[in-house]
Amino acid sequence: MLARTGTLVVALGCLLAPAQVRAQEAHHHDVEVIKPPKEPPPKARADVEKVTAQIVERTNDFRKEEGRAKVEVNQKLSKAAHYFADFMARNDRYGHGADGSRPADRAKKHGYDYCIVLENIAYMYNSEGFTTDGLGGGLVKGWQESPGHRKNMLDPDVTETGVAVARSEKTGYYFAVQMFGRPKAQAIKFQVANRTGAEVKYKVGDKEFTLPAQYTRTHELCRPAEVTFEKTGEKAETVKAESGSRFAVVEEGGMVRVKKE
Repeated sequence: MLARTGTLVVALGCLLAPAQVRAQEAHHHDVEVIKPPKEPPPKARADVEKVTAQIVERTNDFRKEEGRAKVEVNQKLSKAAHYFADFMARNDRYGHGADGSRPADRAKKHGYDYCIVLENIAYMYNSEGFTTDGLGGGLVKGWQESPGHRKNMLDPDVTETGVAVARSEKTGYYFAVQMFGRPKAQAIKFQVANRTGAEVKYKVGDKEFTLPAQYTRTHELCRPAEVTFEKTGEKAETVKAESGSRFAVVEEGGMVRVKKE
């Protein structure tokens, strides 16, 4: 989304951009080169460290309002966000692929062993400069009002965040990066055991599996999913997979059923 009001310029980008977001954002390898404004960069500056803290606080307030759990600041995600915000500000290049890599690649490069990585980016410019509150509030509001960014902010399965804001000395533009993640250490692990004398077929989400008789399989997921067992009893049986769950397919009284151990 791009909005212009006088000399105010705002642009937003997210990893999975909605259709109405600018074409640049729909294909995150595309990069926008920021041209210097005609007027000199404004002397008024926002405190980017305070803006960063505001974004985290306001995002958690937003998540709480919408019934989502708080996200904690992760230093490795923060380092990835700082690197990318600084890169865009130094080079006046904007886009998820501005440095030739993907958000998940940047997170991994900075030591974040991830299950999930999401990224919102934005830039803002005002010829009169920004106050700290004005910049922080503008960035959060812009992301909240854009469907793709809002979805990232309210993702129920992310648990951590990293945020950074940097200013271009050449153009006076502010570049913001908001990352969300779920570390691999928080992956959902569960087991399915086949204690019958025949193979068992089941689905985890949309993916199909076949488990031989007397075998046990361990699954690891980044997001919760339902497990559907085919033809247990008179019909398919669906259970919810949670971390640490153990499901056993057994024969009892001439019937095949699923029980949680």
